[in-house]
Amino acid sequence: MNSLNLILMWHMHQPDYRDHETGEFLLPWVYLHAIKDYTDMAYHLEKHPRVKAVINFVPILLEQLEDYSDQFLQGTLRDPLLRLLIAPDLDLISIEDRMLILNQCFQSNHDTMLKPYAAYRHLRDLYETHMEHGNTEMSYVSGQYLADLLTWYHLAWTGESIRKNCELVGKLMQQGKGFTVNDRKQLFELIGTLIQDLIPRYRKLAFSGQIELSTTPHYHPLSPLLIDFKSTYDSLPDAVLPSSPNYPGGRERVAYHLESAKEIHKRRFHSYPTGIWPAEGGISKDFLEIVAASGFKWIASGEGVLAESLRKSYPDKQLPERSQYLYRAYEVLTKKEDVICFFRDDKLSDMIGFEYAKWYGRDAAENFVHSLEGIHHEVQHVENSVVTIILDGENAWESYPYNGYYFLNDLYEMIGNHLAVKATTFRDYLVLVKESGAEIDFLPNLAAGSWVYGNFSTWIGSHDKNLAWDILCKAKQRYDEVLKAGDLTNEEQESAKRQLASCESSDWFWWFGDYNSSQAVASFDRLFRKNLANLYSQLKQPIPSVLSEPISYGNSNARMIETMRRSN
Repeated sequence: MNSLNLILMWHMHQPDYRDHETGEFLLPWVYLHAIKDYTDMAYHLEKHPRVKAVINFVPILLEQLEDYSDQFLQGTLRDPLLRLLIAPDLDLISIEDRMLILNQCFQSNHDTMLKPYAAYRHLRDLYETHMEHGNTEMSYVSGQYLADLLTWYHLAWTGESIRKNCELVGKLMQQGKGFTVNDRKQLFELIGTLIQDLIPRYRKLAFSGQIELSTTPHYHPLSPLLIDFKSTYDSLPDAVLPSSPNYPGGRERVAYHLESAKEIHKRRFHSYPTGIWPAEGGISKDFLEIVAASGFKWIASGEGVLAESLRKSYPDKQLPERSQYLYRAYEVLTKKEDVICFFRDDKLSDMIGFEYAKWYGRDAAENFVHSLEGIHHEVQHVENSVVTIILDGENAWESYPYNGYYFLNDLYEMIGNHLAVKATTFRDYLVLVKESGAEIDFLPNLAAGSWVYGNFSTWIGSHDKNLAWDILCKAKQRYDEVLKAGDLTNEEQESAKRQLASCESSDWFWWFGDYNSSQAVASFDRLFRKNLANLYSQLKQPIPSVLSEPISYGNSNARMIETMRRSN
């Protein structure tokens, strides 16, 4: 009986949180995920060398990780929360810094990252009591309270592998309160070491052949929409699009993001990536042409995109059971070279992303493997059958007890010892198919869409999202005019090009809309408008008044932060 090939791909991404005029980090999510999720994910692979996986690093995340690493090496901190962590006397800090600590240091999943720790929970209770009694004057909050809160927030954000293997973290958690400057400095130094070791750890895993490292267009743009807004109609024929007919020069911008991603990947990992996970799994036929021209051999997207593509390819046929079409790779013809497309199993990927966190770790791992065995039975007739699991490699674990430690440990152990399920990578799978002499299925038509619902509704089509696109389109028009005039030096042009790239990230559009919380929307709305204002400044142009007003307000009744979304 043929083995069932399993590809686990973990997508690592954070948008650019820096203000490029000051160099300051405006949000701390890069380094917090680094010490919790990126460390744990590397650890599990290191402990289970028989399990292969694909790790997708978005280039803008790699750049920020290196930025933090440099900050620790040079001793010049540009993240305000890290500066406060080692501030000598927190009684003397400003009201603004006090508010930053109090606003930031309770932002996490309270069920898994606050409630299990009595001392941290007590800090939250004190804060709520303080606010309930109308005590909004933050100058009365003691420096010791702020020290304990800062310390506990960073302890809560350490990965489970760190807690199990680092004496310092265990000691501080047991101590519980009264943290000194020296305690905080030791924790700070640990954070620096963890971040500095990250890229070398993944590079070592890749060099051993255990993992394949893939990439995403540099700043995570929704490439099909940059190329053509009307690609939205493939899956949403009644969508309302922005007033602007299209994003100016979108094809060239997508090519820039792709080529830049290749070079950044090569610089960090010493080889070019073979394949690409496009931002949000967003693909279209026009985008694939650019991908092929850039030399990539494979690309991946969501199951919904495959289903719609098959309907387009065979309009007179009814779509069969998903097991009859999902668990295989597909070849898509382009003018340059053929590209092999893989499509994620949405159900199993979403089980990891949303459901298994509620289960006991061992039970969840057994259920996942049992599901794979069921698929294996259904596709025995398919040569080189493959199950593709793709999901966020960072945000999912916040909902799991112990950061998903026991689920991942048991899952990797079961897969590593399984006789019928073979964990592999996209690159190795393509080698296997070539050596077997088998042909890959041909997909005549490719529908444009993403892994979320199979369409682009998360990023375009609503009032707030369309407004954001129109504002960005106007900024790009001004960018083109200024560069054509030739008034900027080469260095100024490069700086403006990078700033524009940050404005093109898909993340800003993800957050706009009244289904997201007001707090989360406000943070990303400010960042988007700040990026655009910086772009106008770098172009030496007046900043439009529209950037002084929020684009989106979110919903005060929505969940605080919705970093992940189900595929359907």
